Amino acid sequence: MTDVYDVFELNTEPEPLPSRKSRRAHHGRRRASVGSIIVGVFGELLITAGLIIGLFVVWQVYWTDVIGAREAAGHIEVFEQSLPPVPDTVAPEQTGDAPVASVKEGSIGVLYVPRWGEDYRMPITDGVGLDVLNDGYVGHYPETQVPGELGNFALAGHRQTHGKPFRYVEELKEGDPLIVQTKDAFYVYRVSSHEIVKPTDTRVIAANPFDPGAAPEQQLLTLTTCHPLWSIKERWIVHAELDYWTDLSDGRPADLPEGSL
Repeated sequence: MTDVYDVFELNTEPEPLPSRKSRRAHHGRRRASVGSIIVGVFGELLITAGLIIGLFVVWQVYWTDVIGAREAAGHIEVFEQSLPPVPDTVAPEQTGDAPVASVKEGSIGVLYVPRWGEDYRMPITDGVGLDVLNDGYVGHYPETQVPGELGNFALAGHRQTHGKPFRYVEELKEGDPLIVQTKDAFYVYRVSSHEIVKPTDTRVIAANPFDPGAAPEQQLLTLTTCHPLWSIKERWIVHAELDYWTDLSDGRPADLPEGSL
């Protein structure tokens, strides 16, 4: 009779010892070379850097636009709270002396550009520094005139990021309306020309941008933004001339689409 111990021995074969060749291969796999370690670490660093750059691009391209649009809507809401409701009717055009816009605590009003959509509107305030332009505003060059004054009402805005208010500046055509709402009136300007200049060419925001040494003869609106896209190498400039104005209490100007307010 075979006992349990004998059965175990009969059904169990000892594992063969590894050959010298397999031992060398196994030993080699466990010891990585210094070069492979460096390459591995460098690869991980590249992957990490790629993730960081990717997150930055998403933040810069997408998220700042979301925040910029939200901030712009908030600024406009505050501005509108200080005004009586504007009738959604077409107001008569006026071409006489326009009221000079009053600037209260830097806030000027709202810019409408029908070419960029019925829902396009951006708040305007004094200043063209990044603290202003990155906060959901179109900025007014403080040394330039305001609506209703003879001279040049000059504005700056981002073409990329932070709401990109002037993203589609190249789509504006001669005769397109640019409409500025202040607490007193709507001012309707018509696009008259475009030009691309160097950032140092401050002539474009002079009271008379076409002849800086001469006295102003027109009421102008000038838009300035970076060019080309994703670059600050040059500036894209749009000039517009005041066509007419309407009293805020009479309703919206004919060039402002119904439902834009």
